[in-house]
Amino acid sequence: MKRELLKFGVFAILVLLAPLLFSGGYLMNVLVFVGINTMLAIGLNLLLGNAGQISLGHAGFFGMGAYISGILTATYAWNPWFAMPLAAVVVGLLAFLIGFPILKLKGHYLAMATLGLGIIVFIVFNETVDLTGGPSGLSGIPNLTMGSVTFDSDVKNYYLIWGFTLMIVLFAVNLANSRVGRALRAVHDSEVAAKVLGVNTSLLKVQIFTLSAVISSLAGSLYAHTMTFVAPASFGFNFSVELLTMVVIGGLGSVYGSFLGAALLTLLPEFLRAAHDYDIIIYGGLLMLMVMFMPGGLVRGVPDLFRKLFRRGKESGHA
Repeated sequence: MKRELLKFGVFAILVLLAPLLFSGGYLMNVLVFVGINTMLAIGLNLLLGNAGQISLGHAGFFGMGAYISGILTATYAWNPWFAMPLAAVVVGLLAFLIGFPILKLKGHYLAMATLGLGIIVFIVFNETVDLTGGPSGLSGIPNLTMGSVTFDSDVKNYYLIWGFTLMIVLFAVNLANSRVGRALRAVHDSEVAAKVLGVNTSLLKVQIFTLSAVISSLAGSLYAHTMTFVAPASFGFNFSVELLTMVVIGGLGSVYGSFLGAALLTLLPEFLRAAHDYDIIIYGGLLMLMVMFMPGGLVRGVPDLFRKLFRRGKESGHA
C-alpha cells in the first residue's frame, strides 16, 4: 500500500505542477477535459475492468448529472454545491434500481441493455424541450464558487476538476486494494467461484454499477458548471463507445491506465487537427495498432516495450 501511496503522490505532484508547464489557455481547457474524462474512465473501469461488467450507457449517467445540476441551478436558482450531491443521489438511486434486472444479463445481452438505457436517456434529453432545452441545449448554468473565488477561468477550472479527479483516483486505488476490490476481481474471474467463497455477487455487481454511475454523475455536474452549457449531443452513444475505448486502451483494471486512456483519446484528436481530412484515418489506425501490439493497454504495454528494447540493447551490446 505504501508503494501505491507513493505512486499517487508523484502523480498528484505532476498534476498540480502541470499549469506551470502549459500556460496556453486552449491547452489548459483541453487538460480540464482530460480530468473529466479521467473521472468517467475510472468509474467505468471499476465496473468493466474490476468486476467484468460491460456498459454502453455511461454517457447517459454523465448527462443526467450534468442536466440535473444544470436545471436546478439555471432554472430554479439552486446553489450548485447542493445541486451536485442531489444529482449524484438521484442517478445513484436510478442505477441501483435498474441494476438488479440489468445485471442479471451477461455478455452482449448486458451490453445491449445498457445501450438501450443510454439511448432512452438521450431521447429524453432531446424531447423534453421545456425542461432541458431540447437539441438547442441548456444555457445560463452558473460557475461554481468557493467563498470569494469563482471558477471562471481555465486555470481555476483546471484545479477544480483535477482536485475532484485526484480524490476519485485515491478512492479508486484504495478500493482496488481493499477486500471489496479483491471480491470484485473474483467476480470478474468467475462468479461461481466467488459465490463459493461467500461473495454476494448479485448485490456486489449492483453496488459497483451504482458507484460507477455516481462517479459519472459527479463528472457530469462538474462538466455543466465548468462549461455553463449542456446539450444532448455531448451525451450520445458515440461518447459511451469513446469511454469504453479509453478504458480498454489505457488498461483494464488499472486506475492510472484510465488516466492514460483518457489523456490519449482527449489529446490525440487535438494534435491531429493539422491533418485535416486524414485525421480520422490516422486516429483509427493508431488505435488499431495499439490494440494489436498492446493488448494489455498502455499501462502494461509501454513498460513491456521498454523492457524489450532494453533487453535487445543488452543482447546487442554483448554481441
